[in-house]
Amino acid sequence: MEERPMENEILEDDDQLFEHWKVEVDAGQQPVRIDKFLAEKNPYQSRNRIQNAADAGFIHVNGKPVKSNYKVRPNDVVTLMLDRPKHDTSIVAENIPLNIVYEDDAVMVINKEAGMVVHPGAGNFTGTLINAIAYYLRDLESFDANNPEVGLVHRIDKDTSGLLVVAKTPEAKTALGKQFFNKTTHRSYNALVWGNLVEEEGRIEGNITRDPRNRLRMTVAPPDSEIGKPAVTHYRVLERYGYTTLVECILETGRTHQIRAHMKHIGHPLFADETYGGDEILRGQRSSTYKAFIQNCFKLCPRQALHAKTLGFVHPVTKQQMDFTSEWPTDFAALIEKWRGFIKGKAL
Repeated sequence: MEERPMENEILEDDDQLFEHWKVEVDAGQQPVRIDKFLAEKNPYQSRNRIQNAADAGFIHVNGKPVKSNYKVRPNDVVTLMLDRPKHDTSIVAENIPLNIVYEDDAVMVINKEAGMVVHPGAGNFTGTLINAIAYYLRDLESFDANNPEVGLVHRIDKDTSGLLVVAKTPEAKTALGKQFFNKTTHRSYNALVWGNLVEEEGRIEGNITRDPRNRLRMTVAPPDSEIGKPAVTHYRVLERYGYTTLVECILETGRTHQIRAHMKHIGHPLFADETYGGDEILRGQRSSTYKAFIQNCFKLCPRQALHAKTLGFVHPVTKQQMDFTSEWPTDFAALIEKWRGFIKGKAL
């Protein structure tokens, strides 16, 4: 949901509007305020933003603008009408290098570098992984990057590195999608987190939901609540460095920012994770030498220290188990070596 820069300015009758979004209300829908209805349909948009859009005359029902207190009725047609054309979201092929770990006629496994957005979205319509895939498979007639029946089966964050699987056929995407839905895939991540975890291994359970104070961040709600989506993360300590810990994380579910939000929730944010407060000195000494050491670590790996290290699934055609492992990228490896040196008293 977008809004006009001049909030609360009502549109004149002769202003041209462009349809950006449309939904038909279910026949069994109970009467509910339209701002609440749209907030549930669009979890990435705040209710306040939706109310501003309605006040500006951008939300229409059955062809007419309505206020945010309008109650939707069965079979209403709700549209978002803005004073500018909709951005062309078609995916354009771009010649961007890919690190392809495996490829056959049905699937492709890619080791994504940190800093690359996976799929076009607000503010990132070019230079994404799917743009690169569109170029790489440009001569494959059966693959259309704009067809949701093929392409990426799952995603990882922009500043997370590691393994992703791409389906080259609709049949492959359907089969792989079922595996992810049924939680039969195997995925593990390596992460450097702040603090010295008490237990050698543990289980984090808590619903993942959008943080109402920061729409770019997720937060954790009780697992027995009706807020957010259920999520479970298992972790195991790999190495300890006193003030930080290298852990392996295995996902039962694949929610947005799941590892980042879960580790923050138990008091161990990912190292250098700006969104979740890991880009500050959260543990350790007060000496200027130690502070300089941490700043050097941030420079070595200026993003959340998270790498999707392994990926396993059953091949959609051969039915064989496929397992892949990726090496740490240069920045992550350098960061770990820096901390290994620190714990041995060789580096500050």
